[in-house]
Amino acid sequence: MKTFNYIALWAFFNPCLPAGRSIFMKTCAISKKGTIIAGGYSNRTRATKYNPTGKTRKYPNIQKKKIYVPELGKSFSLYLSTDGIKTINKNGAYVTLKKAGLIK
Repeated sequence: MKTFNYIALWAFFNPCLPAGRSIFMKTCAISKKGTIIAGGYSNRTRATKYNPTGKTRKYPNIQKKKIYVPELGKSFSLYLSTDGIKTINKNGAYVTLKKAGLIK
């Protein structure tokens, strides 16, 4: 049975979404880093007064990089955090991408 991707259909017909923008969250392909919700109170603030601060979303430093793998003779275009780029520089592209499950 074939499943239907309603999210992709919504993104295609949604007039509020800018052209060429993805609705999916960008995460690092190697370290799987994504956004986190931050904010709140310190215990000192909680003990002395009530002043809501609200939540904020913090984004990782994600870069679009083209990685060349000499063992395969191919290039891959990936979204990587700076931590993932350092891992590739340290361990090599082929080993890191294989461990992340991006190549067989």
